[in-house]
Amino acid sequence: MEARLRYPELLVAPSERVEESFWISLLYFNVYRVAVATLFLVLTFVYNDELKFGAHWLDFFRYVAGGYLFLALVFHGVLRSRRQFNLQLSLHAGLDIVAITLLMYASGGVRSGLGVMLLISLIGAAIVAPRRLSFLYAALASIALLLEQGYWVLAHDAPTTDFLQPSLLAMSCFAGVGITGWLAQRVASNERLARQRGRELEMQTRVNQLVIQDMHDGVVVLDHDGRVVQHNPQAQRLLRAERVLGVDIASLVPRFAETWGGWRSGQVLAAAPANFQVRGRDIGLRLLDTGRQEGFRVLFIEDTTRSREQAQQLKLAALGRLSASIAHEIRNPLAAISHAAELLQEERRAEDRERLTHIIHDNTLRLGRLVSDVLQLSRRDRISAEPIRVRPWLEDFLDEFVANESVPRSRFSVDTQADLSVHFDREHLRQVLWNLLRNAVRYAREGPGAVRITLRADADGVELAVIDNGPGVAASKQAQLFEPFFTTEAKGTGLGLYLARELCAANRATLEYVDDSSGAHFRIVCREARTA
Repeated sequence: MEARLRYPELLVAPSERVEESFWISLLYFNVYRVAVATLFLVLTFVYNDELKFGAHWLDFFRYVAGGYLFLALVFHGVLRSRRQFNLQLSLHAGLDIVAITLLMYASGGVRSGLGVMLLISLIGAAIVAPRRLSFLYAALASIALLLEQGYWVLAHDAPTTDFLQPSLLAMSCFAGVGITGWLAQRVASNERLARQRGRELEMQTRVNQLVIQDMHDGVVVLDHDGRVVQHNPQAQRLLRAERVLGVDIASLVPRFAETWGGWRSGQVLAAAPANFQVRGRDIGLRLLDTGRQEGFRVLFIEDTTRSREQAQQLKLAALGRLSASIAHEIRNPLAAISHAAELLQEERRAEDRERLTHIIHDNTLRLGRLVSDVLQLSRRDRISAEPIRVRPWLEDFLDEFVANESVPRSRFSVDTQADLSVHFDREHLRQVLWNLLRNAVRYAREGPGAVRITLRADADGVELAVIDNGPGVAASKQAQLFEPFFTTEAKGTGLGLYLARELCAANRATLEYVDDSSGAHFRIVCREARTA
């Protein structure tokens, strides 16, 4: 079993990466050490002991200063290896403690003032050292100071009251190391946070550049005077200009100057799109203010010709699928009618002729309903929306529905919270609700209040719901509810719910199935009509 390190702070595992700034700080720390050792050595040879350096033992002072300089130069070479940061830092601090203590003894003790150099070294080490190591260095320095003063008391009969100065210096070592370590940790954490934020910002900037470069729309940044200061490649393609950067946008887009002036003055809403034509292609321009004092604005350029072509292609594709579905739905009734007509010519019994005639009549009605639904679908964009007070409109609608569908009025219950108004085409709303109520009556159980119609205000507008107490829609079929020609009824066309949703969309409303009850729950969310 591998033994655990007693003092793991002294060593840094090779897999752990020390920040480059720590190594640089340690390098400067050692350069300071070389400079101090050189200065001490030169001063003793120039002035001997006139400056009190080596006043007690000059030769010993020179030997210590020379050894201090030599080891500092050795450490300078070892620093290039960039290995075991904490161990190297501990050796540096230990050298300072030993060398400065010996230099202080050679100069006459703590009164020489060299103890301040020891405090400077400890503070420098505390900047990059872990907190435990910093206090370890301070403890070693304090022990060295007290031992040095104890030697003077024992060997040279110095008064015991002289312990006050090294004691205060030792306290200063602990205080300086503690405060410096705390401040250094704050600075290091802020530096790491800034580096992390810088990497995140760089990544976000790169992602934004990739998105903007790959956009189908053009993006142009304009200065206060309307000159292009930045753009993506799509903007240059849409503007069809050889050079865009630094050019006035009004010169690139004909008849744009008036709109640009309106945007700048605030008379025209900047977010509202404006349509222009550039060399045979229609483009839409939309301006956004960055909100900066520099006055930069972002102009989005949309190829409306391309958007119109894509919309046309989607419509043609949808029309193709719808035509194929209609052809498939018409084929079966036509085949039944044709077959029944052939048999009708051969049959002579009255009851068989009546049965075949009934088949022809039913399939003819089915074709008629299909044609009627398709015609309604083709007229879904012809809307005449108006404010409708829903509560009185519902009462008239239900009277008409029960009269035409031969359904007891008691099967319906109406729950309205308030007298709300919606913005909807009156005939479209009638067709949508008629289809929903017909389905609800078909699947609801007998009894009063089997079908509930609720009306309430919603965060997105007005919610009109039709809820029955029937079996509901199976989860496996809910995804197909609004697909054209999907039906569970033998005689249905499968266009009812699809047509209802299309009519709602044409009136800027939504129709959806809500699976929150045992029965079927269809919800229409309409625009509320504000009445004066």
